[in-house]
Amino acid sequence: MAFDSQSKLRRLLKKTSVLRTRDLPRVGLERSVLRVALADGRISRLSRGVYAVTDQNVTEHHSFAQATVRVPKGVVCLMSALVFHGITTQSPHEVWMAIDRKARLPVQGFPPLHLVRFGGKALTVGIKVHQIDGVAVKVTTSAKTVADCFKYRNKIGIIIAVEALKEGWEKRRFTMDELTEMARVCRVDHVLRPYLESLS
Repeated sequence: MAFDSQSKLRRLLKKTSVLRTRDLPRVGLERSVLRVALADGRISRLSRGVYAVTDQNVTEHHSFAQATVRVPKGVVCLMSALVFHGITTQSPHEVWMAIDRKARLPVQGFPPLHLVRFGGKALTVGIKVHQIDGVAVKVTTSAKTVADCFKYRNKIGIIIAVEALKEGWEKRRFTMDELTEMARVCRVDHVLRPYLESLS
């Protein structure tokens, strides 16, 4: 029985780069199977109940997958979304994630998180799911990310927001219609208007 469990765990570890103990029962595994994998170095602990699979080829956005496993309902946003879409020169050491206004804060762990509370449509509109290292990761679209940057300009700085707008436009990451729609969702259409006029 123990051999079967370890065999099943090996197959699971080949499919994902990060796993949670609470997901194991769904695939017919007891939490205790992780002890062997942890002892022999096949996995490492990121935070309580969250483990990373070692010796696996991962992408440059692997930390987003790790953050999503820690905060399953979170959305990669703002600074981290800018990095994902390639429209910033910044390199944040934390993963920026949007969570619901009433959501519980996750326990401390790795990677470090910068959490921002979103509400209503701001948390559900302008979101796309991307497969990153075997994990379904929610990321704000380019247009939504730029609109968010203007909404949270006091938090990240207007210079970064304007840089993202210009780079996103030059790289054709969004259309004017998409950006205008997301500006309305984020209620910053009046703030963005003069900057949009400078693009045309």
